Amino acid sequence: MEEEASRHNVVLVMDFGSQYTHLITRRVRQLGVCSFCLSAGASLDAIAKLTPSIVILSGGPHSVHEPGAPTVPDGFFDYVREKKVLVLGICYGLQLIVKELGGVVKPADSQEYGSTEIRASLGSKLYGDDPEMMTQAVWMSHGDEAVTLPPGFNVVAKSVQGTITAIENTDLGIFGLQYHPEVTHTPKGIQTLRRILFDIGGVVDDWKLQDLLEEQIELIKSAVGPNEHAICALSGGVDSTVAATLVHKALGDRLHCVFVDNGLLRYKEQERVMETFKRELHLPVVCVDASTDFLSRLRGVTDPEQKRKIIGAQFISVFDKFACHLEEELGKTATFLVQGTLYPDVIESCPPPGSGKGHSHTIKSHHNVGGLPAVMKLKLLEPLKWLFKDEVRKLGKLLGVPESFLKRHPFPGPGLAVRILGEVTESHLEMLRQADEIFVNSIKEAGLYDEIWQAFAVLIPVKTVGVQGDRRTHAYPVILRAITSEDGMTADTYEFKNKFVKDVTGKICNTVRGVNRVAYDFTSKPPATVEWE
Repeated sequence: MEEEASRHNVVLVMDFGSQYTHLITRRVRQLGVCSFCLSAGASLDAIAKLTPSIVILSGGPHSVHEPGAPTVPDGFFDYVREKKVLVLGICYGLQLIVKELGGVVKPADSQEYGSTEIRASLGSKLYGDDPEMMTQAVWMSHGDEAVTLPPGFNVVAKSVQGTITAIENTDLGIFGLQYHPEVTHTPKGIQTLRRILFDIGGVVDDWKLQDLLEEQIELIKSAVGPNEHAICALSGGVDSTVAATLVHKALGDRLHCVFVDNGLLRYKEQERVMETFKRELHLPVVCVDASTDFLSRLRGVTDPEQKRKIIGAQFISVFDKFACHLEEELGKTATFLVQGTLYPDVIESCPPPGSGKGHSHTIKSHHNVGGLPAVMKLKLLEPLKWLFKDEVRKLGKLLGVPESFLKRHPFPGPGLAVRILGEVTESHLEMLRQADEIFVNSIKEAGLYDEIWQAFAVLIPVKTVGVQGDRRTHAYPVILRAITSEDGMTADTYEFKNKFVKDVTGKICNTVRGVNRVAYDFTSKPPATVEWE
């Protein structure tokens, strides 16, 4: 990260726990500016090493008055004043600025949540004289409000209810927004971010994925010694394939790719993926069948977090054994494990409040982040961990990764274990594989695959009464889910035509023994996650 940041204008987002924090980082990158995110617990040294031009303090679920509420490190405001770093506080970030610099924040008489109209002041630094920006709809989500500003600050916008919604101190270069400009529900938010970045902050839109590619190759070469080797966990999905191709470009034959059949794969996944590797990817790949070990350790386990941690630990065990094989039989020392971890994985696996490691709420542990064991023999190499899915696909194109890999729908590392609610059994796996195959094949046949971010089936551990072949049945329901998304952090339901859903339902109920009912999941993310577990 430090090497990447030194070559660009950098916008640093300090994460105080908002589920919107990733969107700030994303919007800044979409505007062509290098952006990274650090936990609010990061030290002043960690901030300074990134040499940011702008620091954005995110929103969060806390009140600035709570004991132990997250804050900036000691000396932060002295640092930004000395280095002339522009600061923007969003929601909690605004309240933190006000409190730390001598103003007053108190619980709001009534919470503002949702779309709210604001009115800005003409001639302010934040809004200028653009009449279109003077009155606008914004997205609010806060329980506290600033009531008295620190010395030198001015109110430059208020909501129609009278709440302070924008402040600025032009001498210090510190600004604050009580609303969220990063969400699509603030239609003119991107214009406000543009003004802050370019007109006020003076940064340049010089960040390109080609630069990132070259920098990552150099970082990998410097991290992995000339006599060291790396093992790559290659699943055949977009993330691991791009990561493998990138690291192979840096290390050549010192990279060893391993495809693990964990017994939790989709219908004929091992055969199909290995054939595609051979035909199109041209990387050295070894297939390890560890399905018996995975399934035996999952026997009787129903808790989704426990499933993910068992699977994460078992994957590491497989790679440790493979590293021993390289050492003992081939005399090659593997010291690194390459994973296709993405930024959304890191966000959703963040530590829980009170752990001392972060201020976001853990959504779920990803097997390749929060699900990993505390002690590992191999060091992690995660060249994509600061990227979103669409950025990874673009990087893959630059690397020449075949379209057949780049267009694949995401598939979770824990596999079907998180699509079978409750205990994972062989019979449930077989039912789910067949139902999922029918659903995805129907999507492909209808020419809809590329319109959809992800589509899959889920098996739930209850039985429903049905009638099949004039007989009463007591069998399982299957849930179908298909979503559209940009980065997997938020998602909308894909709206199929009614006939398509009816046809798929008929095929599943008539073909998959043990299933007598099909339902469709219409829930967006949030409030749901993409996967059911």
